[in-house]
Amino acid sequence: MGQKPSVGRIVHYQSYGTPGKEYDSLPRAAIVTEVQAPDREDSDIGLCIFNPTGLFFPRGVKFSAEPKPGCWSWPPRV
Repeated sequence: MGQKPSVGRIVHYQSYGTPGKEYDSLPRAAIVTEVQAPDREDSDIGLCIFNPTGLFFPRGVKFSAEPKPGCWSWPPRV
């Protein structure tokens, strides 16, 4: 069994970037603020995302095993 998201855990959120590529899609640090289905590894979650220009608080963020714009994933092990 893999990891399950829980409130307070750190995850990555993949930003969308901009259509004109002025800004790339990049991983952002985020803290889990809510878990919609605590028994599932791929639950939709609420986040506090740390952007260079401020905080963002989306709800219902989908999981993606690989970084995908608008989704959360576990940080890679380094």
